[in-house]
Amino acid sequence: MTVDNEQRSRELAVRGRYQRLYAHLCNLSIPEWQTTFIAIEAIVGFELPMSARKHRSWWSNHNGRGHSQALAWQAAGWETVNVDVQAETLTLRRKGADASPQIDLDELWPVHHAGGWPEGLSLRREDFYEDRI
Repeated sequence: MTVDNEQRSRELAVRGRYQRLYAHLCNLSIPEWQTTFIAIEAIVGFELPMSARKHRSWWSNHNGRGHSQALAWQAAGWETVNVDVQAETLTLRRKGADASPQIDLDELWPVHHAGGWPEGLSLRREDFYEDRI
């Protein structure tokens, strides 16, 4: 019986050191997640190694057999982009997902002009209460 690489990767991610990161990413319903190293540490429950803070390559998306952290996000269907080691921030994006689409609000909700200001309409306080006096 042959187990495909994708299934094997998932099984390793579920049992691996970064299993909480894998589970967290599987439960996200957004196409892109901007986060910090500290937030990832809170999720996994331990401090990231110094190499994560010193070397951009720690965050690389390895094809095939990679490091356990890369295996966790790749098995969940994500990849790292925009890693900033200095600021300790990164973005994870779903594989195959485009960056969040730019929505043109004018196209979504077109502007409809109601016309000119109606004759005799006033917003002065005196005009509102004129009938009550």
